[in-house]
Amino acid sequence: MPAPTRTEIEITGIRIETWPLLRPFVISRGAKTEARVVVVEVRARGTTGRGESVPYARYGETPEAACELLRRHWPLDCQALQNVMPHGAARNALDCALWDLEAKVLDQPAYALAGLPAPKRAQTCFTISLGTPGDMARQASEAGNLRLLKLKLGGDGDDERMRAVRAARPDCRLVADANEAWSENDTPRLLAIAAEQRFEMIEQPLPANADAALASLPRPLPVCADESAHTSADLKYLANRYDAVNIKLDKAGGLTEALKMTNEARQMGFKVMVGSMVATSLGAAPAMLLAGSADWLDLDGPMLLSRDRADALQIVDGWIEPPLRALWG
Repeated sequence: MPAPTRTEIEITGIRIETWPLLRPFVISRGAKTEARVVVVEVRARGTTGRGESVPYARYGETPEAACELLRRHWPLDCQALQNVMPHGAARNALDCALWDLEAKVLDQPAYALAGLPAPKRAQTCFTISLGTPGDMARQASEAGNLRLLKLKLGGDGDDERMRAVRAARPDCRLVADANEAWSENDTPRLLAIAAEQRFEMIEQPLPANADAALASLPRPLPVCADESAHTSADLKYLANRYDAVNIKLDKAGGLTEALKMTNEARQMGFKVMVGSMVATSLGAAPAMLLAGSADWLDLDGPMLLSRDRADALQIVDGWIEPPLRALWG
């Protein structure tokens, strides 16, 4: 059976959903108590495909604006979409819905359509929200069955935060995300402390518009671009500044571009983190296709929710099973 053609496919649903979190999620830019996601449904031959995204204010996005963008007329084809619709959360939701639709219509898993091996169980980071050193150490201790923790840092006091969490959890792997909160002057000292405390990687220490300084600073551990890395077009600017890139479908604008970006990043010698925003299992599931290419996986969004979707991703002790096809793909 051939894949659905553009003329067969129609968008049948665009909506905003709200999913409460178990506890406040705190980073250097603020706190949130719920995940607001955009869900797109497309239909052809009596079959529905779904995609989810999280519009992010840091990139000038809102759920309402994403829905408005999605209501315009677009070619309902993943490859054509890359050329006419801007990257970002709106395109991600539609792109992933089209992948899901094709997989279901053709009765083939999405990974096979992408030419990838079947995803396997993978270990995800679990986020420790920004707080005082003592509070973050407590969060880390309470996550005792999890062995890969990601600290949210915020600038002043980050040296104490890193030391406190390492003291609380000498047994586990640690990475950290500064969310653009460090200064150029403080970065060498804080990177040295991170290396001393056996952190594996630091994400986005400097603001995206000031990260050129990283090219001349010592990097005793890998530094990963997040806010500075959106699509494959950004990679050439990051080569002398970063050692790794965080590939998120919401930034890339969908699975189609994320697959391309992952391949190009690997060819250029970058390490790869595959991440996501705080989303439901539907938002995280497509990123599992990239898990086999990742040095670090950061898909703990469903673990932060007070409830999740039916047929949710199964996550036990930080290990994620591949998605059920009833969920996505």
